[in-house]
Amino acid sequence: MADLLTFTPNGIYCEAGDFYIDPWRPVARALITHGHADHARPDMGAYMATTSAAPVMRHRLGDIRLDTVNYGDVTSINGVNVSYHPAGHVPGSAQIRVEHKGQVWVASGDYKTVDDGLSEPFEPVPCHAFITESTFGLPVFNWTPQDVLADQINAWWAENAANGVYSLLSCYALGKAQRLLRAVNPDIGTILTHGAIEATNQIMRGQGIALPDTTLVTPELDLKAHKGALVLATPSALNSTWARRFKPASSAFASGWMALRGVRRRRAADRGFIMSDHADWNGLNNAIKQTGAERIFVTHGYTSVFSRWLSEQGYDAQIVQTEFDGEADEDGQ
Repeated sequence: MADLLTFTPNGIYCEAGDFYIDPWRPVARALITHGHADHARPDMGAYMATTSAAPVMRHRLGDIRLDTVNYGDVTSINGVNVSYHPAGHVPGSAQIRVEHKGQVWVASGDYKTVDDGLSEPFEPVPCHAFITESTFGLPVFNWTPQDVLADQINAWWAENAANGVYSLLSCYALGKAQRLLRAVNPDIGTILTHGAIEATNQIMRGQGIALPDTTLVTPELDLKAHKGALVLATPSALNSTWARRFKPASSAFASGWMALRGVRRRRAADRGFIMSDHADWNGLNNAIKQTGAERIFVTHGYTSVFSRWLSEQGYDAQIVQTEFDGEADEDGQ
């Protein structure tokens, strides 16, 4: 029996249903796991995503043809049953379950097994074949517990605020920034935001997601009136003229890559907080075990190491080349 999903130059393809999952080149029908740019790309003929992922996708991609579904609902596409299930990565993110003629495959996209209090919590989906990321597929990646992480960030900000120092914190605009906002203590001081982050904040507030008050940084904003503020900046903005307006300042990165000392040194930031919206080593292994799948397809990340480890554990593990970025060191997701 032919595989239900195959890996083509355009992306992950279901021939029986004639659709792609997170394609990286323009196709007629694209099923999207979540709104990050490496998974939701422009110029597709038609899109399908969860209802909660739709607002961000429309903001980023414009006037697209987009069908929305709720988690767990089953849609038949040319006789192939498709359903979306929470991936825990960012709000609206999903694993896509595909079933046809007794085969069940799951394309997980990006996922996180820890409930972050913001995203819909990850749900294991039983299947025969599981397509998994391996962004952090090394044992060294072991995430800081959320309560400890919140205490670390709040202590850093509070000390800076007491000394009239801005706390410049680099984070990805979709998911990571809002998760940080839910973790910090707004009683410490003002929270200032970069435009890309504030745009996403407004979209999520419009979806009923509660976030603390934030102030958009504009050229007219009197920064002297906000000494000691927490400033959420995109990674590209952190070393730009935009960030250099905040003086004196202490800088920090919130990223899974902060688990590696070499990366922390290269960043030349004052602090590094180990925080990711992807699964760590234990999360990856537990998620795969819970699927009950025998066949595992390993995509972006430490594919060689992780697939070899899975093979040693008795899985039929294969490496698949994709154009997904995962949590790229370059943009500090």
